[in-house]
Amino acid sequence: MTKPTWREILLHGARTFPVVPWRAHHRWRTTPVTLLILIAGLVCFGFGEALIVDASVGNSPWTVLAQGLSLRIGQGIGTASLAVSALVLLLWIPLRERPGLGTILNAIIIGYALQFALPLLPHPHAATTSVAQALLGILVVGLGSTMYITTNLGPGPRDGLMTALHTRTGVRVARVRTAIEVVALAIGWSLGGTVGVATLLFALLIGRSIALWLGLLARATHTA
Repeated sequence: MTKPTWREILLHGARTFPVVPWRAHHRWRTTPVTLLILIAGLVCFGFGEALIVDASVGNSPWTVLAQGLSLRIGQGIGTASLAVSALVLLLWIPLRERPGLGTILNAIIIGYALQFALPLLPHPHAATTSVAQALLGILVVGLGSTMYITTNLGPGPRDGLMTALHTRTGVRVARVRTAIEVVALAIGWSLGGTVGVATLLFALLIGRSIALWLGLLARATHTA
């Protein structure tokens, strides 16, 4: 991957995932440094999610999907979220995406990081502050995603769908992720899930956030 220019980073971000020095060669074996970056990325991801939830102007499209599904099947949103994750993992099979240590830690660490961070955040009251906090959350989730995915230790269910579709189609990471989020949002909304400002912002911007951080990382670690 060639070193991206600042203009490319700001306008488009990275097209694909850079090969970084801490990239693991096996999805179930890692070095202490790679494991530390994986955990830090997942904690960062959870903190970003907490910022969005605390802003109270809408949750992520996947939460909307889980909420809509829970209304249809008469089960709690937690059960519905697990069902959605299971369905997404089934889509990995034809796309030949493989799980790893990061896939397991994703399910454990992000939830606990979100739960730990929520009580520590100052709940915003002004609408502009809430939207600004949601935007910050999207930026932080993008950073966390970039950190943990580039370890090559296995993505979470939804990120794995993004990486697999990008690998199979060659379409830019940002475009693939935006398409996935918009589809999840549309299905969730049609099922009765609640959509807010942050939901729309997340669907439209999370792909660009990840691509931006990937571009910055590609430039920082490029050695040519």
